[in-house]
Amino acid sequence: MHKWIIGAVIAATLSAPAQAADELDLTNSTDVMIVGVFHLANPNHDLHDFNAPDVLAPKYQAELETIARHLDRFHPTMVDVERAPGTVEKKYASYLAGTLKPSRDEVVQLGFRLARMAGLKSVQGIDQMADFPYEPVQAYAKAHGQSYILDYGNDQVAAEIRHGNDLLRREGIRATLRLLNDPPTLAKFNAFYPLMLRVGGGDDQPGAELLKAWYGRNFRICANLVQHAKPGGRIVVVYGAGHALLLRQCIAQSPGFRLVEPNDYL
Repeated sequence: MHKWIIGAVIAATLSAPAQAADELDLTNSTDVMIVGVFHLANPNHDLHDFNAPDVLAPKYQAELETIARHLDRFHPTMVDVERAPGTVEKKYASYLAGTLKPSRDEVVQLGFRLARMAGLKSVQGIDQMADFPYEPVQAYAKAHGQSYILDYGNDQVAAEIRHGNDLLRREGIRATLRLLNDPPTLAKFNAFYPLMLRVGGGDDQPGAELLKAWYGRNFRICANLVQHAKPGGRIVVVYGAGHALLLRQCIAQSPGFRLVEPNDYL
């Protein structure tokens, strides 16, 4: 009797990995394209941002249509945008019906436009808001003679923004998106955050707390993404470029997902 029980336990234990793998369906990968964008409506919500033109002007409407057509060659089965879950369904329905008021927001101009072009009935919001505790970093740096760290980090980001704005003026939106989605450029923008780890000492670590908040927010965004993904699906994620590197890393390291380069389509 005891031998039978032990044998049954061993058999169940050995079969569990196979059953779990079948349920996860890791062999039928989900392709994900993270399209990092600058904020087209100039909301000034970030420490650094681009000076976007009036994207409702005919010149830029034509360019956005071209960009969407290029991305549509990926044949997306889902489009995710930088909005909270459950907040874009009615707005997208109005967009499809032609009753949505004109909007410069990239959610509408790229996300909705691409979804309609792909024949999708819905768009998913995957954002998760969180505190961005930069003020404690500034206060600690000022009190401990470390403001030069922040000055250096902000100067580096500002230089990249100036370069991007120059490109935007000269060559337009598509060229700027290609720049923003170039991996070396993404690494330059993200370098600001690890630099903040230098700010702090002992038990007082405001730089580390800033990274915990920022990285934590992006992990929660990625969680929303992977939790509603379907095996074999093709997802385009239209998101602020500041998030792109961390979202790319999350997808690239997630079993059952494959990262697709947007610049192969832009």
